Amino acid sequence: MKYISTRGSGEKLDSANAILKGIADDGGLFAPEDIPSIDLDFINNLTNLSYEERAKAILSLFLTDYTEEEIASCVERAYGGDKFDDVRRAPINILSDTAVLELWHGPTSAFKDMALQLLPELMSVALKKTGEKAEILILVATSGDTGKAALEGFKDAEQIKIMVFYPNGGVSDMQRLQMATQEGKNVKVVSVIGNFDDAQTGVKQIFGDEKFNAALLKQNVKLSSANSINWGRLVPQIVYYFSAYADLLKAKKINLGDKIDFSVPTGNFGDILAAYYAKLMGLPVGKLICASNANNVLTDFLKTGVYDKNRPFYKTITPSMDILISSNLERLLYHITNDAAQVKNWMEELYKTGRYDVGEKVLSKLKETFWADFTDDSGTKATIKSVYEDENTMIDPHTAVAFKAATEYKKMGGKNYTVVVSTASPYKFGRDALDAIGEKTDNLNDFEVLDLLFEKSKLSVPKGLARLKDAKILHNETVNKEQMADAVLNFVEKR
Repeated sequence: MKYISTRGSGEKLDSANAILKGIADDGGLFAPEDIPSIDLDFINNLTNLSYEERAKAILSLFLTDYTEEEIASCVERAYGGDKFDDVRRAPINILSDTAVLELWHGPTSAFKDMALQLLPELMSVALKKTGEKAEILILVATSGDTGKAALEGFKDAEQIKIMVFYPNGGVSDMQRLQMATQEGKNVKVVSVIGNFDDAQTGVKQIFGDEKFNAALLKQNVKLSSANSINWGRLVPQIVYYFSAYADLLKAKKINLGDKIDFSVPTGNFGDILAAYYAKLMGLPVGKLICASNANNVLTDFLKTGVYDKNRPFYKTITPSMDILISSNLERLLYHITNDAAQVKNWMEELYKTGRYDVGEKVLSKLKETFWADFTDDSGTKATIKSVYEDENTMIDPHTAVAFKAATEYKKMGGKNYTVVVSTASPYKFGRDALDAIGEKTDNLNDFEVLDLLFEKSKLSVPKGLARLKDAKILHNETVNKEQMADAVLNFVEKR
C-alpha cells in the first residue's frame, strides 16, 4: 500500500514514511493510493473479537509495510493495560431507538485517545524501520481535545518532542487545565491569541516554510504532525466504525448486511472521514450525518457545494467544533473526484479568497453519502436535557449536536439504524451539561462541578480529570499568531 498526495506531486511513500512525514511536500495530505476491500464474512468474523483484535485486522490492510508482529505490539501497547476504563475500549450504549458509540474511555476522556494512543507507537516503530536519525518535532494545533491526547500519547517518547498550540480562551476550562498541567520532558504547550483557525493556519505555514524547515534540519530536527492531517492519526479511527457494526450484530440490533447511519459531530472532518473510508472498504453504511454547531461551514458546503469561511466565527459550548477550515475535507474531495489537480486548485482558492465551489456534479456525489445539519447552543442544551430525561443518559455538548442532527434526519425519512458518535465524556464539559438540565454551577469550582455531575449522572469521574485538582500548572506561555514560529525555535533550542 502506497500513499500519495491529494495535490498530485507524484510523491509515493509507504505508510511508515507517510506517518513520519505527516504532510506531503506540496502541502497536500497523504491518502491511500488504493482502498482495501472487505466482504461481509470479514465483518461477521469481527463480532467475537476484542477491540484490539479488530484493530489488528483493519490496520493490517492499510499498514502493509508493518509486520504482523509490529502491528500487534503497537495495538497492545496503545489499548492494553489500564489506560482505558472500559475493556471494550469503544463500547456502544444502546438506547431506545438508537445507539451511542462512546469513544471517551481513554486517558484524556475524549475520542482523540482512540488514535493518539496508537500514533506514537506507530511512529516509534516507523523511526526504527526507516532508520531516521533526526529528532522528530510534532506540531499540533488543537481546538481542545487533540492537544491533551497527543501530549499524553507522546510524553517522554524517545527521539520525539511535541509542541501544542491552542486558542487562548477558546477551549473549555477542563481542556485548558489538562494541557497546562501536562508533564513530560519533551512537551511544550502554548496558547495563541486568536481562534483555532489562526492556530491551525500558523502550524500549516510553519510546515510549508522551506527556509524555516531548513534551519531546523541544521539542528537535526524534522517536523511532523499529530493532527488528523497525519494518516497515522486517521487510520486508527476507521477501526471503531467496524467495531460498532460488529457490536450491533452481536447485540442482534441489526442483521449482517443491514446498512446503518452514523451521526458525527464534526469540526476538522477527520472523524467522519474515517467513517467514509470504512464505507469505501465495504462496511454497510447508509448515510453519514455531518453534525455542526453554529460555525456551520460544513453544513452549508454539503448542501450547496460552496465552501466559504468568510463568515462570523462563534465561540460555542462545543469548542472542539469551533472551526471554519476543515482540513480533512481535502482528502474527501480527492477520493470523490480522483482529480488531484482540481483539489489543488480548490485549496489554493481557499487560501487566497476563503472560498471555493465544487459544482453540481461533485455536490451530487457528496449527497449520495452525506447529509448535514447544525444546531446552536440553545438547541444543544435542549438536546442534552431531552436525552437526560428520556433516556436517563448524560451526554456532552458535542454528542448532543450529533444526537440532534440524527433526530432531524429521522424526521426527514431516515430508516436505517442510527449510531450517534459520542466524542467526549460529559465531565469535560460539566458546567454546560449541568446547566442544560437546570443545575446551577455559578458558585462551584471545577471539581465541585465534577462531584455534582456524578450525583446527577452516576457516571464514574474519569481518573485523569480527578487528578487535575492537585496538578501543578507547568505551561502558561501565550503568543500572537505571528510569534508561533519563534516559539517553535525557542523550544528546539532549549534541548
